[in-house]
Amino acid sequence: MDDDTPPVELTDEAAGLVRRLSEQHGPLMFHQSGGCCDGSAPMCYPEGEFRTGDSDVRLAELRVEGVERPVGFWMSRAQYEVWRHTRLIVDVVPGRGSGFSLEAPEGVRFLIRSRLRQDPPTT
Repeated sequence: MDDDTPPVELTDEAAGLVRRLSEQHGPLMFHQSGGCCDGSAPMCYPEGEFRTGDSDVRLAELRVEGVERPVGFWMSRAQYEVWRHTRLIVDVVPGRGSGFSLEAPEGVRFLIRSRLRQDPPTT
């Protein structure tokens, strides 16, 4: 992988879930805080419901077929400094997290799979 590789991608299963959640809740966003427990999992919110600021980095605008607006993917700056060498792959698995992420009532949860990047982007 090189610098042209997008830092975040969705699996087909995650994209399908984003489509369904978007139909129910409108425009969406992801945030990954890097806290303990579920804080290190990507949380999906209605766009703008989670306030971002100087301590966050927008890594991607994810485009999903059938979803009108791109889905922003944000990460806390501190966690990004640790994960900047990885490509983040948002996936879905059965089970329920303990957070407020929109997929919780579906009986599934988003999680991150990752691959090492050759040349991490600079901040």
